[in-house]
Amino acid sequence: MPSRINFSLTQLEYALAVHKYGHFSQAAKACAVTQPTLSMQIQKLEDELGVRIFDRNKHPIAITEMGELIVAQGRVALAECERINEIIQTQQKAI
Repeated sequence: MPSRINFSLTQLEYALAVHKYGHFSQAAKACAVTQPTLSMQIQKLEDELGVRIFDRNKHPIAITEMGELIVAQGRVALAECERINEIIQTQQKAI
């Protein structure tokens, strides 16, 4: 059985923010966290996945080919999580 990859939705949100803003400090501001916190969480995400999402050697920061795939799937995952919240709210209103 393959080992389970363990990362958080918050880490995905941070990666999507960096992709959107193209800069760690702007993404951190948008996520209401410090830049070191955001950077550390993205590094943990990359370590857990075993791939680099962002190429930090380029300025502005560039997303890797694998990063593009991860960000695209991250959008789907986060949208599905939001759908869970919508289902719960709808059901609670029906009670």
